[in-house]
Amino acid sequence: MINKIGEIGSSTNTFFELLGGVEQIRTLVEHFYDVMDTDPKAAGIRAFHPADLTSSREKLFMFLTGWTGGPQLYIERYGHPKLRARHLPFTIGESERDQWMYCMVRAMHLIQLEEPVMVKLAEALWGVADFMRNKQAEG
Repeated sequence: MINKIGEIGSSTNTFFELLGGVEQIRTLVEHFYDVMDTDPKAAGIRAFHPADLTSSREKLFMFLTGWTGGPQLYIERYGHPKLRARHLPFTIGESERDQWMYCMVRAMHLIQLEEPVMVKLAEALWGVADFMRNKQAEG
Protein backbone atom coordinates (compact mmCIF):
# COMPACT_ATOMS: atom_id res chain seq x y z
CA MET A 1 0.00 0.00 0.00
CA ILE A 2 1.10 3.52 -0.69
CA ASN A 3 1.07 5.66 2.40
CA LYS A 4 3.24 8.71 1.86
CA ILE A 5 5.33 10.22 -0.88
CA GLY A 6 8.02 12.68 0.03
CA GLU A 7 9.14 14.29 -3.19
CA ILE A 8 5.80 15.91 -4.00
CA GLY A 9 4.50 18.45 -1.54
CA SER A 10 5.05 17.77 2.13
CA SER A 11 6.14 14.38 3.36
CA THR A 12 2.66 13.82 4.80
CA ASN A 13 0.86 13.95 1.45
CA THR A 14 -0.56 10.65 0.26
CA PHE A 15 -1.57 9.93 -3.32
CA PHE A 16 -5.14 9.96 -1.99
CA GLU A 17 -4.69 13.58 -0.90
CA LEU A 18 -2.74 14.58 -4.00
CA LEU A 19 -5.39 13.08 -6.27
CA GLY A 20 -8.14 14.99 -4.48
CA GLY A 21 -9.85 12.21 -2.56
CA VAL A 22 -12.69 9.83 -3.29
CA GLU A 23 -14.44 11.76 -6.07
CA GLN A 24 -11.28 12.24 -8.11
CA ILE A 25 -10.35 8.57 -7.73
CA ARG A 26 -13.86 7.63 -8.87
CA THR A 27 -13.43 9.87 -11.93
CA LEU A 28 -9.99 8.39 -12.65
CA VAL A 29 -11.43 4.86 -12.56
CA GLU A 30 -14.38 5.83 -14.77
CA HIS A 31 -12.01 7.26 -17.37
CA PHE A 32 -9.73 4.22 -17.07
CA TYR A 33 -12.56 1.84 -17.94
CA ASP A 34 -13.96 4.15 -20.61
CA VAL A 35 -10.56 4.08 -22.33
CA MET A 36 -10.30 0.31 -21.92
CA ASP A 37 -13.80 -0.15 -23.29
CA THR A 38 -13.32 2.00 -26.40
CA ASP A 39 -9.65 2.13 -27.38
CA PRO A 40 -8.49 -0.67 -29.70
CA LYS A 41 -5.04 -0.47 -28.05
CA ALA A 42 -6.64 -2.01 -24.94
CA ALA A 43 -8.55 -4.81 -26.67
CA GLY A 44 -6.37 -7.49 -25.12
CA ILE A 45 -7.16 -6.59 -21.54
CA ARG A 46 -10.75 -5.61 -22.34
CA ALA A 47 -11.29 -9.24 -23.35
CA PHE A 48 -10.46 -10.34 -19.78
CA HIS A 49 -13.39 -8.35 -18.38
CA PRO A 50 -17.12 -9.05 -18.38
CA ALA A 51 -19.35 -7.20 -20.86
CA ASP A 52 -20.77 -5.15 -17.99
CA LEU A 53 -17.90 -3.29 -16.32
CA THR A 54 -19.90 -2.07 -13.32
CA SER A 55 -18.38 -4.51 -10.83
CA SER A 56 -14.86 -4.04 -12.24
CA ARG A 57 -15.20 -0.27 -11.95
CA GLU A 58 -16.36 -0.50 -8.33
CA LYS A 59 -13.64 -2.94 -7.28
CA LEU A 60 -10.84 -0.87 -8.83
CA PHE A 61 -12.27 2.29 -7.26
CA MET A 62 -12.40 0.65 -3.83
CA PHE A 63 -8.91 -0.82 -4.22
CA LEU A 64 -7.29 2.41 -5.44
CA THR A 65 -8.95 4.42 -2.68
CA GLY A 66 -7.19 2.33 -0.05
CA TRP A 67 -3.99 1.76 -2.01
CA THR A 68 -3.48 5.51 -2.37
CA GLY A 69 -3.83 6.08 1.37
CA GLY A 70 -7.56 6.67 1.73
CA PRO A 71 -10.24 4.57 3.40
CA GLN A 72 -9.69 0.81 3.03
CA LEU A 73 -12.95 0.22 1.18
CA TYR A 74 -11.82 -2.89 -0.68
CA ILE A 75 -10.38 -4.59 2.40
CA GLU A 76 -13.48 -3.76 4.44
CA ARG A 77 -15.71 -5.48 1.89
CA TYR A 78 -13.55 -8.25 0.40
CA GLY A 79 -10.56 -8.71 2.70
CA HIS A 80 -6.95 -8.61 1.55
CA PRO A 81 -6.75 -7.85 -2.19
CA LYS A 82 -4.42 -10.79 -3.00
CA LEU A 83 -3.86 -9.11 -6.35
CA ARG A 84 -1.55 -11.66 -7.88
CA ALA A 85 -3.72 -14.61 -6.84
CA ARG A 86 -6.89 -12.93 -8.16
CA HIS A 87 -5.22 -12.30 -11.51
CA LEU A 88 -3.67 -15.76 -11.97
CA PRO A 89 -6.59 -17.07 -14.08
CA PHE A 90 -5.60 -14.51 -16.75
CA THR A 91 -2.49 -14.70 -18.89
CA ILE A 92 -0.72 -11.44 -18.17
CA GLY A 93 2.47 -10.60 -19.98
CA GLU A 94 4.24 -7.42 -20.92
CA SER A 95 1.60 -6.52 -23.51
CA GLU A 96 -1.24 -6.80 -21.01
CA ARG A 97 0.72 -4.83 -18.41
CA ASP A 98 1.44 -2.13 -20.96
CA GLN A 99 -2.21 -2.00 -22.08
CA TRP A 100 -3.32 -1.56 -18.47
CA MET A 101 -0.78 1.22 -17.96
CA TYR A 102 -1.82 2.85 -21.24
CA CYS A 103 -5.42 3.06 -20.00
CA MET A 104 -4.35 4.41 -16.61
CA VAL A 105 -2.02 7.06 -18.02
CA ARG A 106 -4.71 8.15 -20.49
CA ALA A 107 -7.16 8.41 -17.57
CA MET A 108 -4.64 10.50 -15.60
CA HIS A 109 -4.35 12.86 -18.55
CA LEU A 110 -8.15 13.06 -18.85
CA ILE A 111 -8.51 14.21 -15.24
CA GLN A 112 -5.67 16.66 -15.88
CA LEU A 113 -3.52 15.36 -13.07
CA GLU A 114 -0.50 17.57 -12.38
CA GLU A 115 2.54 16.14 -14.14
CA PRO A 116 4.74 15.53 -11.06
CA VAL A 117 1.90 13.64 -9.37
CA MET A 118 1.11 11.75 -12.57
CA VAL A 119 4.72 10.64 -12.99
CA LYS A 120 5.01 9.40 -9.40
CA LEU A 121 1.63 7.67 -9.51
CA ALA A 122 2.43 6.03 -12.85
CA GLU A 123 5.76 4.78 -11.48
CA ALA A 124 4.05 3.28 -8.43
CA LEU A 125 1.26 1.70 -10.50
CA TRP A 126 3.74 0.33 -13.02
CA GLY A 127 5.33 -1.63 -10.19
CA VAL A 128 1.97 -3.15 -9.30
CA ALA A 129 1.09 -3.84 -12.94
CA ASP A 130 4.47 -5.46 -13.57
CA PHE A 131 4.01 -7.65 -10.47
CA MET A 132 0.79 -9.03 -12.02
CA ARG A 133 2.70 -10.57 -14.93
CA ASN A 134 2.50 -14.37 -14.96
CA LYS A 135 3.67 -14.97 -18.53
CA GLN A 136 7.35 -14.88 -19.38
CA ALA A 137 8.55 -12.50 -22.06
CA GLU A 138 8.89 -14.15 -25.45
CA GLY A 139 12.17 -14.43 -27.31
